[in-house]
Amino acid sequence: MKTRAKILSISRTAFNKKGYAAVTLQDLSQHLNMSRGNLTYHFKTKDLILEAIADEMWAKMEQERSKSRSLPSFENLHNEVQLYYQIQKEYSFIFLDIHVLNHPIIKNKFRTITEQTMKDNKAAIAFAIQIGSLKPESHKGLYHNIAFTTWMLTFFWLSQQIIRGEKTQEDGEKLIWSLLIPHMTEKGITSFKKFFGEDYFNQLGEPFEADIQSFITF
Repeated sequence: MKTRAKILSISRTAFNKKGYAAVTLQDLSQHLNMSRGNLTYHFKTKDLILEAIADEMWAKMEQERSKSRSLPSFENLHNEVQLYYQIQKEYSFIFLDIHVLNHPIIKNKFRTITEQTMKDNKAAIAFAIQIGSLKPESHKGLYHNIAFTTWMLTFFWLSQQIIRGEKTQEDGEKLIWSLLIPHMTEKGITSFKKFFGEDYFNQLGEPFEADIQSFITF
């Protein structure tokens, strides 16, 4: 591995483990078994390392997301959600730290990506309506809100897992589909089952207990 790539890989691992703010250039030089002077020859500041790691992340996201833009289908929506989950695990220190998310290097780019993601989600919904897999919007704002919720469920999934407990069993993508399935036509449900399988369709989450007595305590 070339020196620059090694620095970025070791730095990303250290940031993921301890947090961006907690790791110094001296810490990184020790992890890398090189002098601080040698490290700063390649990256004069920690922010420059952050910028390089972010550029690496953007490139991976763009490469994968560009594959799905030619056809805004539910299959590609599935691929997009899985991509976000993969990226969140690989670059968790970015997604879990509000200070990093607000860093100028990160914030503006994520705003652009978020806007594009919303457009892509809406395009997938519009395409599904056009081919008869989704019903027309039953009331104003419905599909905009689902497109927005889809983005939130992907972008903040790792954060909610940590808040609620890392061993939570919910599947974020299943939550997204559970919002869309009630609005699918018979054609859409048939296509969904063909892609994901009958078992997946029947196991989107825990059954809801409708007995109000189970929620009330005296």
